[in-house]
Amino acid sequence: MQFKKYTKQRNRSIQGLRSFKDTLPKNIKKIIIKKGHIFSETLNNWKYIVGDNLFKFCYPKKFKDSNKFGVSTLVVMVKRGHEVDLEYSKKEIKDKMNNFFGYNVVENLKFSSFDYETMNPISENPKKANVTNNKYQKQIKEVKNEKIKKSLIELTKVFKQK
Repeated sequence: MQFKKYTKQRNRSIQGLRSFKDTLPKNIKKIIIKKGHIFSETLNNWKYIVGDNLFKFCYPKKFKDSNKFGVSTLVVMVKRGHEVDLEYSKKEIKDKMNNFFGYNVVENLKFSSFDYETMNPISENPKKANVTNNKYQKQIKEVKNEKIKKSLIELTKVFKQK
C-alpha cells in the first residue's frame, strides 16, 4: 500500500530534526496562521511605524487580510481623546506600513477607542470580544502536550502585554 507524501497531517514519523510547524498540533497551526506574519511584524515594529508621540496612545488590535468581500484592514485601539491625532496621521501610517513590508499591505485603518482609566475597550458588544478569547483558551486546554500548552499560555501573556 502506498502512502501519500503530501498530506497536511503527519501520518508517519520523520527521522532527524523536524521543523517547528510539523511538531505542532493541527488546532494550534490554525490559530497561528490566522493571526499571520503581518500582524506579528506590525506589533514588533509599531513604535517605528507610528512614531514616539502616537506610540503612547495607540496599539494595533487585529489585522484582517483582503479577500473577495473586503480590503485589508488594520484595527487600532486608541486612547480616548487622541482619536483626532491619529486620524490626521492615518495616511502617514498606511504609507509607512506599506513601505516597511515592501508592498500594499494595509488599505484601510479603523480606530476603536478605549478608556485609559479602566483599560476596557469601548464597544457595542463587549461579550463578543471575550468569546474569541475563551475559544482560544479552550483550544489551548485541549492540547495534550504540557510543554506546548505552557509555551502557548506564555505566548498569550506576551501578546496581552503588548
